[in-house]
Amino acid sequence: MSLSESELPRTEEEWRVRLSPEEFRVLREHGTERPWTGEYVETKTPGVYHCRACGAELFRSEDKFDSHCGWPSFDDAIPGAVKELPDNTLGMRRTEIRCARCDSHLGHVFEGERFTPKDTRHCVNSISIRLEPKQG
Repeated sequence: MSLSESELPRTEEEWRVRLSPEEFRVLREHGTERPWTGEYVETKTPGVYHCRACGAELFRSEDKFDSHCGWPSFDDAIPGAVKELPDNTLGMRRTEIRCARCDSHLGHVFEGERFTPKDTRHCVNSISIRLEPKQG
């Protein structure tokens, strides 16, 4: 039985069928793409960034800023779109961000760096998101 595009996979095997191997590694296995390699690192195109796994709206282009960290950075997420979880891997304390709809890994959020007035940086893997450019 195959799933329609609107249905969320229920098992990791169903996700494996829907996603490319690299998308699966980052989104479902909490991986990270290499810095400066993602398609959206330097993108300035107006629009909305969606979860690459489920299509949920996550970030707006007006919240994107250049943090010079090698990954797309946003100082805000669309309300309710992203959930935060403690991440104590790699011997450090961080806060992981996941899509609130499908629980896919997006990256990490950092506070207190003073990059923007909101003082928040959602550091996101490009492969976790897809830009829908603004029309008109």
